[in-house]
Amino acid sequence: MSYLKAKEILPEHLLKEIQKYVQGKYIYIPNSSGVRKKWGENSGYKNYLKNRNKEIRERFFLGVTIDYLAEEFCLSVDSIKKIVYKRT
Repeated sequence: MSYLKAKEILPEHLLKEIQKYVQGKYIYIPNSSGVRKKWGENSGYKNYLKNRNKEIRERFFLGVTIDYLAEEFCLSVDSIKKIVYKRT
């Protein structure tokens, strides 16, 4: 999360109103309800995991062993099993 200068983004009348309650402090203003992004959307990590897991499943069904996939993707055998046997 980055900080913005209130003086640069808020109208002067609103800034003066906020200053009645707090001055020289950081405040957090949450998103409106329903506007929040889901986990991994900003960083792209969710999409990365989706593609990685798809590749693991494809390779498993082509005959690559679970032990080999675990070693190649640096995951535990149990993690690979959860990925390949997950019902979609």
